[in-house]
Amino acid sequence: MDEQSVHENVSVYLDVDGVLCPYGPVGTTDWGNDWQHAGVGGTEVAYAPELVAELNNLSHRTGVRFVWLTTWEELAPRLLCRAIGLEGSRWPVLSYGDQGRRHDWWKLEAIRADTLRHGPRRAVWIDDQLGGDGAAMAWVARCGRRVLGIAPDPGCGISRTELESIKAFLAAGGQEQVWHAKG
Repeated sequence: MDEQSVHENVSVYLDVDGVLCPYGPVGTTDWGNDWQHAGVGGTEVAYAPELVAELNNLSHRTGVRFVWLTTWEELAPRLLCRAIGLEGSRWPVLSYGDQGRRHDWWKLEAIRADTLRHGPRRAVWIDDQLGGDGAAMAWVARCGRRVLGIAPDPGCGISRTELESIKAFLAAGGQEQVWHAKG
């Protein structure tokens, strides 16, 4: 564990598609405003500016480390952030290619390795596919109150209720033991 990780209490692992940028959203955002659209490298994404502002605020909290865990990989910090105003261009990126393929889902392997490497006291995993992966859900369950798993509706992305759950989890603090291998 490096010196920086001693001060990081919570790692937040963030997906893009279906989470930050929902698939084909219609109507208004969860905040009651119209969806905003931005061109990102030849594709258009929808997003809620209020959610982006909230994530920016959360990422500035002491002891919170945001990490990209998305198939966008380096494109998220390099292109998406500038397009939607998310201050995540310096967040670390977990990559598919870095995984040893011991599990069916590369993201499970990536988050397990990262939590062991950086030793956060707690973690938040936000991915719309999380609820559909039995091994990932079993890992979250084994971690108990150290991990908050959020699986947003992919057509809406992170809801205000889910964001409030994340904020409450971050505010809860806690003195859990440093991460150790667990399944």
